[in-house]
Amino acid sequence: MIKQLLALLLVLSSLPFFASAQEGGIYIKAGEARTKKSLLAMPPLQYSGSPGSSRYQAVGVDLFNIITNDLSVSSYFQFIDQKAFLENTAKVGLTPAPGSPNGFNFQSWSAIQADFLIKMGFSIVGNEITLETYTYHVPKAQLVLGKKYKGTIGSVRRLAHTFTNDVLKALTGVEGPFLSRVVVSSDRSGPQTKEIFVMDWDGANVDQVSTHRSISISPAWSPDNSKIAYTSYVKRVGAKFRNADMLILDLATGKRSLISYRQGINSGAAFAPDNKHIYLTISQGTSPDIYKMTLNGNLAGKITNGPAGALNVEPAMSSNGTLAFSSDRAGRPMIYTSNADGSNVKRITFAGVFNSSPSWSPDGKKIAFSGQSDNNFDIFVMNADGTGMIRLTSAKKSNGRMASNEDPSFSPDGRFVMYTSDRTGKSQIYISTADGTEERRVTNDSHNYYKPKWSNNID
Repeated sequence: MIKQLLALLLVLSSLPFFASAQEGGIYIKAGEARTKKSLLAMPPLQYSGSPGSSRYQAVGVDLFNIITNDLSVSSYFQFIDQKAFLENTAKVGLTPAPGSPNGFNFQSWSAIQADFLIKMGFSIVGNEITLETYTYHVPKAQLVLGKKYKGTIGSVRRLAHTFTNDVLKALTGVEGPFLSRVVVSSDRSGPQTKEIFVMDWDGANVDQVSTHRSISISPAWSPDNSKIAYTSYVKRVGAKFRNADMLILDLATGKRSLISYRQGINSGAAFAPDNKHIYLTISQGTSPDIYKMTLNGNLAGKITNGPAGALNVEPAMSSNGTLAFSSDRAGRPMIYTSNADGSNVKRITFAGVFNSSPSWSPDGKKIAFSGQSDNNFDIFVMNADGTGMIRLTSAKKSNGRMASNEDPSFSPDGRFVMYTSDRTGKSQIYISTADGTEERRVTNDSHNYYKPKWSNNID
């Protein structure tokens, strides 16, 4: 399993053969995407390899479907129905006439008001696949991105995700999140247990990375995606009861280290930007407080200090070193921020009954959290100082009652927020654009998922 995970972390060969026609140009502005989506034409992939290969049809379908899903999720595009195409795309090339013999005609695409055209072809030789891609800006008859990608047949998903990341980078200036992964607690291994799982951002390639046969919760990525911290109710040798201990898993070696096993709660890991420390909640038989700890388990400081009887939990660390956490020091659990050493504490939420699970955007400018107003929780996003709050979720169960939406996590590009929702009766994973305009379901099964955390992009 660890070897499979590492294989996904390997850098795939991508070979540029045309420079962007407008280096550094921005074709789509994020602020405009909410009011007008760009019309995108994307014909099926052309196969140029040996017709004797029995795998090419399935590979072509997989590539097309994955790329289509990624670009659709991005919320920037509206796909033009292939029935509206004026050219027989199977009989013309990937590059335009008159420069290319049998090339396509830009007028055929401007006539159907396409903003962008993506032409792709692929070949298979042995176990190696080559994907050839061209992304055009139709109004200016301009090549935006021309690139070849090579990999094994087993890397089809990675090929597709790499290409769509590159397309968003070329068109918006910001790389897409489609090579990222998610770590989550789930009951997939049995209804009486919760284990830690890692999956692609879209729910594919699920790997179980813990086997404690217990309750394992609250996973978190290290900044470089090489480690996962989580809490598990582990029964130690000779002990009568299970304790909420914190562990760190090194994905490269498979080594698992028990780093905080003080009697009581050791939970809520958040890695510091230096990748050398974590912040966590420790109770030690008293009210929970937040501590800073080295990755080998040495305490490096107590960050919160009550006040007496107060709970200080769920630390979240921004990329610029600001801490957010949940505390009931004012009576009800609300979101607070502080400096990394616990100084300069500020309360930034005041509404609702229960605010929890803060999550920073990658640039440190936004915080997502779960807030309870009536009997259910919903996801909210606000500026780092608590201003500009918007509500992302509102959904009903089949019985008409409001669903709970909890445990938000920002995507590595800051465009999306992932969370869980029990609207179907099971706790499933969903994503929403950070402005709340579009929502999609990620998992679609009979399992439950808890506290998903989005990784940084995998380079």
